[in-house]
Amino acid sequence: MTEQPTSFERPQGADPAEGRGALLRTQKPADRTPAPAGTPALPVQARAEGTPSGPGTAAPCGKGRDGAQTQIPGSTGKDGKGTQVPVGKGKEPPVNGPEHSQPAAAEPGAHRPRPAPEAIPPQPGAEQERTPGGQERRTGRGLPPGRPMPMRRDGDRLRFVGAATRRIARGLDLDEIVMGLCRATVPTFSDAILVYLRDPLPVGDERPTGPVVLRLRRTDRIPEERDTDGVLLPPAFDPEPEPSPLAELSSLTTELCEVRPGGALNEVLRGVRPVFADAPAARAALPELLGDSAETVVPSGQHAILAPLRGRRRVIGAALFLRRPERLAFEADDLLVAAQLATHSALGIDKAVLYGREAYIADELQRTMLPETLPRPTGVRLASRYLPAAETARVGGDWYDAIPLPGSRVALVVGDVMGHSMTSAAIMGQLRTTAQTLANLDLPPQEVLHHLDEQAQRLGTDRMATCLYAVYDPVTHRITIANAGHPPPVLLHLGGRAEVLRVPPGAPIGVGGVDFEAVELDAPAGATLLLYTDGLVESRLRDVWTGIEQLREKLAATAQLTGPDHPPPLEALCDEVLDMLGPGDRDDDIALLAARFDGIAPSDVAYWQLEPEETAPGQARRLARRALARWGLEDLSDSVELLVSEVVTNAVRYTSRPVTLRLLRTDVLRCEVGDDVPQLPRLRQARATDEGGRGLYLVNKLARRWGATRLSMGKVVWFELNRS
Repeated sequence: MTEQPTSFERPQGADPAEGRGALLRTQKPADRTPAPAGTPALPVQARAEGTPSGPGTAAPCGKGRDGAQTQIPGSTGKDGKGTQVPVGKGKEPPVNGPEHSQPAAAEPGAHRPRPAPEAIPPQPGAEQERTPGGQERRTGRGLPPGRPMPMRRDGDRLRFVGAATRRIARGLDLDEIVMGLCRATVPTFSDAILVYLRDPLPVGDERPTGPVVLRLRRTDRIPEERDTDGVLLPPAFDPEPEPSPLAELSSLTTELCEVRPGGALNEVLRGVRPVFADAPAARAALPELLGDSAETVVPSGQHAILAPLRGRRRVIGAALFLRRPERLAFEADDLLVAAQLATHSALGIDKAVLYGREAYIADELQRTMLPETLPRPTGVRLASRYLPAAETARVGGDWYDAIPLPGSRVALVVGDVMGHSMTSAAIMGQLRTTAQTLANLDLPPQEVLHHLDEQAQRLGTDRMATCLYAVYDPVTHRITIANAGHPPPVLLHLGGRAEVLRVPPGAPIGVGGVDFEAVELDAPAGATLLLYTDGLVESRLRDVWTGIEQLREKLAATAQLTGPDHPPPLEALCDEVLDMLGPGDRDDDIALLAARFDGIAPSDVAYWQLEPEETAPGQARRLARRALARWGLEDLSDSVELLVSEVVTNAVRYTSRPVTLRLLRTDVLRCEVGDDVPQLPRLRQARATDEGGRGLYLVNKLARRWGATRLSMGKVVWFELNRS
């Protein structure tokens, strides 16, 4: 149906669902006598002052008490003295809808709109205006008892529903959609609204178990009237105002409501269609929904509409629209408006719940793919950051990792899988797991990248990724790095100089048939190595090398703040690095890993090689005792000698090459025994008749922690003891 344009259209730009706030203050008309109760309002078209009456000029018309049409020819709306003459038998000023209001003066011959048809019911969505006598058009406050509301056209209802549904559709999450429903209907359609939703809300095809429970999600109402100074005003023509039952809806109603199977509320919700509160079914259902205060909250007559909220598969809640008793009651066509509002809100809530579940799954997936906590290896401190590309794309292919290695070393890994999807995150998880497995084998960095490249090709022909793999040795203060198409790392020295490390770029993982090259560089104590993904340095506004230079300058400037002798704190340094991102620089997700190299001083390291002979355990005990005496740790001599003797005995029994013994003094005392036998020892419970098999049992009982790691040329068995 196409609405024909008329000359009494509402002024352009007015959105009936956007207005919100206190009601307009009504003015008591001066020198006016109210019409008798039951006298119908006359849709008289007010004539502009000074406009002559003549042939071809339409005169105002009205209805007499007998309902006949009354024509007032030649009337100008004023008497000879310039006083306005009321039309009709009473002395009330003419009441017109907002589409009938005319300016106070008009040019002669100006076009005047036709009177509106009288059969059109009052519609929501009209602007808040005053009648010539000072009455407020939308709510009818200030009108004498029995006087009907001004009439509106059907187009107002259509415009209101369109504006309201647009406002509801703007919401992305649950709270925004419920807020949009409340703001769109109050005060335009109703004076107050209560929104109940199922608790918990079902998601998709889930079939909730247990009883259906509705929780009061939100209430909204028109504030009390205020004048321009913010003073509360009583309603017009009410000498002794009483507190409105709509004032505190949340305190008068119950928060939780259980929908009983076969109950009245269950029947209304199953019916899906909105109903008036005075309907028999609604009268029985409202006490179940609102509690004992249902009669206090819900006005009598057709001043309330109960509308079930039905999503795609089930009823997910209910909305209760309320009007004050002094306002005009709802009409039958208002049920259609309530149905439209309920349908759009329910579908929006359904989609918001599904979107929230998807975001939760994506967030959990990304969180489990990344390290929950970083390890605390000896001689290095770590900090990390991860930022998704946007709130709507929480998953991506960027990852970082820190993997402890034998000999107090640590592997630092950062990578980036192509794309921003669940598939990218899944591939990233597989590559990260593969990298951890290869690191535990203690393979060189270039070999790790080679096996990652083979794994990416097995996952698919288009599975591309970049990766940088580095191994730091705190004893030698050296770092070995291999690169597969990833941006180079930046090393921040203790004096404040930031250096972009010269690492062969290599080809991305997944290309296949490419050899990777590793370089070994110095890693002095106090220096900080920064590994990152390209989202930090590349965007639509800058190329990658410009971003790397800006990162280097940012690190150098941050180091100047703490002085040349003190490196900046790691956590604060990561935050400062992320601050370099501008508003348009978040085109990609970002993974950041910072490593502060403390190293282990040569004076805290004791290293020996023992021949695989029967005298090796005794020699190991004597060497360990001397080292502990030099470090002032004589209290640990008994435990260390016993455990060193057991581990060295097991190594000498099976090896044919020299056994290595190393003691490291850090915050703990660490002992490492290496041999060329790849089989790892297993802890077992020795029987009473067994002569051996109790060495690892003693290690497990006395050591703070212990372990065994397979190397490319053997294994290392280690244990740690607390220094105090």
